[in-house]
Amino acid sequence: MRTLFRSVGLHRTALAAGLVAASMPALAGHDDTTPRLSSDQCEISTPYNVLVDTGGVWLYRDSGVPKEIFFHDGTLSVDRDVQTVSVADAARLRRLESGARALMPQVTSVARESTGIAFDALAGVVDVMTGSARKVRQVERFRTDTLGYIDTTLGTGRWDQDVFGDGFEARIEAAADRMTGSLGRSVMWQVFTGRAGRMDARAERMEADLDRRIEARSAALEAQADALCTRVRELQSIQAALEYRLDGQRLVMLEDAPRSDGDASVSKARSTP
Repeated sequence: MRTLFRSVGLHRTALAAGLVAASMPALAGHDDTTPRLSSDQCEISTPYNVLVDTGGVWLYRDSGVPKEIFFHDGTLSVDRDVQTVSVADAARLRRLESGARALMPQVTSVARESTGIAFDALAGVVDVMTGSARKVRQVERFRTDTLGYIDTTLGTGRWDQDVFGDGFEARIEAAADRMTGSLGRSVMWQVFTGRAGRMDARAERMEADLDRRIEARSAALEAQADALCTRVRELQSIQAALEYRLDGQRLVMLEDAPRSDGDASVSKARSTP
């Protein structure tokens, strides 16, 4: 048994299963330095839900002051009251709107690719452990459902705080939960029916190739996420330059995210040569 589990790379199976189970907000990969897809991905967060469409940019939340911010073509409305802004601020608001409009497709692309990586990992593990095309097709159905969720949220310009919380995570976890039981039963069946050698052979053929493909895509995805973060920081800089004040306070739509010890460790690791 010990030789069997070592030969099929159980440690990598656990990593791939963990990737799927915890892939939101994690993007993909095998360590803590991979990008995470969340509202504080870039160490910048927003307390608002966001909708970007042809009518402008809406930021809204259930509580707090202000509850709603809207801007379009240089005009600004706060809690549904049109505000007076300077000519310079009108130009800044146009840049914010243009930047937000360009950002949403980028976020959607990152979300779709992270989903692809997560489900490719899961499908690969299922294939190695079971050799069942039917079970791999089941993974594909979960993938299709998750991509559809992305397309009807981010794909329509909407970022709700729960898009990458309960709604999205539930789809990833459902796939992992459903397949974990199936994997366990399949492994035990193959062991006790003397078919472990077939599983060994599949693992030998597929494991290295799967790892190579996942790692290459994860590296490309991290670069894509870094480029996205650069755009987010640019928007925060434009916001910081706004002259407008609400009751004497700056209008804060993007803010520095609180950093946990884990975040600090990741930043330190990335900055260490």
